[in-house]
Amino acid sequence: MILLRRNTILSTKLSDDDLACALADGAGKVLLALQKRAARSGSGTLGAEGDSRSQEYLKKALHQARPDDLVLSEEAADNPGRLNAERVWIIDPLDGTREYAEGRGDWAIHVALWSAGELVTGAVALPRLDMICSSARPGAVAAPHTTLRMAVSRSRAPALAALVAEEIGAELVPMGSAGYKVCAVASGEVDIYLHDGGQYEWDSAAPVAVARGAGLHASRIDGSALRYNQANPYLPDLLVCRRELSEPLLRIIKDATLASSGSERKSR
Repeated sequence: MILLRRNTILSTKLSDDDLACALADGAGKVLLALQKRAARSGSGTLGAEGDSRSQEYLKKALHQARPDDLVLSEEAADNPGRLNAERVWIIDPLDGTREYAEGRGDWAIHVALWSAGELVTGAVALPRLDMICSSARPGAVAAPHTTLRMAVSRSRAPALAALVAEEIGAELVPMGSAGYKVCAVASGEVDIYLHDGGQYEWDSAAPVAVARGAGLHASRIDGSALRYNQANPYLPDLLVCRRELSEPLLRIIKDATLASSGSERKSR
């Protein structure tokens, strides 16, 4: 599941799995070089420039390697033709723009392929860790922590996560990119990633592919399936965890959501 970053020449002959890794790797190299230059020059526009440079690299590389495929990207205008396409790459050229601009390491590049209604492959590059998480190469999931650890957003940790963490006695671990958080679950650094507060398909497609490849549970917080290449790419919540934790977590989330809704009605 966790691969050392490697040099791969983009080619139409690459498998989709290898191409996803190569694309994420190449974009990561572009972003690392830009981050290093900005650190020397003191550039104040690093986040926006990183989004743009990585998008341009991925756009050109995908056109070279898969000219007939369509793309859904956070940093590009939507192409409605993707809704009738057989194959669509769902990418986030830079997930964790704030962390990237701050010079931190918990940012990522997401590259996933959706085909015929399903995510078929995904890669999440973590350039500052010199790693790529790939759905095609799962590894053994580490044993759970004695005190469960839950990854949450650094900037907007949902209130629901705090409620669930209190119920199960879990430690909240703030992290940046969604991809970084899911890779942390897959590697055993944390046991759970819970998000409720707004995401889009590109935020979770590659991470969810990686999670599934590692044998983890991945769903909406109500337990329903995550669906991709939809007309509206808004996909606001996500639960990724060890499989044995999914049933009790979903039950606790449901109870917490119902209790919160009841409190809101009473306060009106």
